[in-house]
Amino acid sequence: MLKTNVYDMNGKQVGEVELSEAVFGIEPNESVVHDVVKNHLANCRQGTQSALTRAEVSGGGKKPWKQKGTGHARQGSTRAPQWTHGGIVFAPKPRDYSYTLNKKVRRLALKSVLSAKAQSADIVVIDEIKMDEIKTKKFAGFLSAVNADCKALVVTAEANENVVLSARNLPGVQTTFANLVNVYDVLNAKKLVLDKAALAKIEEVFA
Repeated sequence: MLKTNVYDMNGKQVGEVELSEAVFGIEPNESVVHDVVKNHLANCRQGTQSALTRAEVSGGGKKPWKQKGTGHARQGSTRAPQWTHGGIVFAPKPRDYSYTLNKKVRRLALKSVLSAKAQSADIVVIDEIKMDEIKTKKFAGFLSAVNADCKALVVTAEANENVVLSARNLPGVQTTFANLVNVYDVLNAKKLVLDKAALAKIEEVFA
């Protein structure tokens, strides 16, 4: 049975909580995690790259010299790819790089990274993450108190504006909500800081 300590925002242990074996106790599947991270990065690509082909650059309508008798190689346009200011061969054009993966694959990958974090003791459960006011210094003190002042992903059960605004200027710290947790963010963080309510929500959805 998986158990982990529960802390308050001052770093004091206030209890223990059981972690679901179905979510935090599986054997991580590295191949599936790789597929999902690759999919995430592909879906993040804007795909707005664009260059001009020889049909799109201006000029080049006149044949630069006659076909024969000049000693030069024959040329039909000064906008052919081999000319300066000519068009680009196979020019990149805007495209959509996104593709979809099966829901079961994405769920398995998330369980895999959560289980890996549990096995390496990089999950920190907090009794309740809340901020009465927007204070970056106070939030940094909280992360330091729970030994998560490195790259950390802070997960709350629902949107909390004070928490989000307090954390956004801290380098390496990201905030998200239980229903928006993704494989890439969890994998990219050294510490996963979970609100107890967020933990319950994750287990309810993925167990």
